[in-house]
Amino acid sequence: MVKGAVNEQPQKAFGWAARDPSGVLSPFHFSRRENGNDDVTVKIHYCGVCHSDLHTLKNEWGFTKYPILPGHEIVGIVTAVGCSVHKFKVGDRVGVGVIVGSCQTCHICEQSLENYCPKAIFTYNSTDHDGTNTYGGYSDIIVVHQRFVLQFPENLPSDAGAPLLCAGITVYSPMKYYGMTEPGKHLGIAGLGGLGHIAVKIGKAFGLKVTVISTSPKKEDEAITKLGADAFVLSTDPVKFKAAVNTMDYIIDTIAAVHPLAPLLSLLKMDGKLITIGLPEKPLELPIFPLVLGRKLVGGSDIGGMKETQEMLDFCAKHNITADIELISVDNINMAMERLAKSDVKYRFVIDIANSLSLS
Repeated sequence: MVKGAVNEQPQKAFGWAARDPSGVLSPFHFSRRENGNDDVTVKIHYCGVCHSDLHTLKNEWGFTKYPILPGHEIVGIVTAVGCSVHKFKVGDRVGVGVIVGSCQTCHICEQSLENYCPKAIFTYNSTDHDGTNTYGGYSDIIVVHQRFVLQFPENLPSDAGAPLLCAGITVYSPMKYYGMTEPGKHLGIAGLGGLGHIAVKIGKAFGLKVTVISTSPKKEDEAITKLGADAFVLSTDPVKFKAAVNTMDYIIDTIAAVHPLAPLLSLLKMDGKLITIGLPEKPLELPIFPLVLGRKLVGGSDIGGMKETQEMLDFCAKHNITADIELISVDNINMAMERLAKSDVKYRFVIDIANSLSLS
């Protein structure tokens, strides 16, 4: 076993981390801070595997700090609370998502948009207030300020509900902000993966007509029969693609690889909105003529604040929305990363931390 070499803290912890851009994960001893007055300590039961984890492990975005211990779709049980914590108690089932801190005082935080705070602290690969590195949910415990802990609705399963803490809020927030909630409007979803399959479910819950846009013909039956989409557009079929031109009110682009935006813009009606939430490692080319001639909008969105994330969890619980998952043991995480790189998962890996993470 390899021990963490930096910033020793009082609570011993254990997880799986990568030490270099190979991204290979292996057992890792490290430490967490003591539970403070405003803190909640969580024994982790499940953690989803996000595409961002893969990008970060391999330093594809250029800002990874090794050793890196990923995971920001965390569900577990509270084991300790500080004296100033009244919202949570020992034994509660809770969630921890993409952020674990912010300044809490700026005008952005005052609007409950902590995810956009310039001093936001991410659940992993970030620097905490005390100067220590943050380590994520591929581990046994985590200590989090109470503001960044979420109540997990009773009827949401812990395993299939975990990916909602990143994937769920990542698609829910732009739908709310950009007005994609009017029943009967037409929503296109580009890419049917971890984000896209949840976007289909949430879009249908809002009463939208939902069309999946994909390069894979194999996904048509899955999109319509299993996930409930209304239609499917194969982007490599010129005839079917042409028939869909100028038919959509909005498109959520979940694609995490470099791809052309012009074809997607052509699918939008006048005043249509293309919202990108995938994070390709290289810039995309944005044609201006379709925007000007169709008064179209291209925007972005990054997860959501804590208030909205709780709202999303409650919405998903009400509508019985969960992720479609493959549950894995932690010792299969490197295999899962290899498959994720090939988009070979339906549609989210979740690590069974409680039953597979062992010190031995």
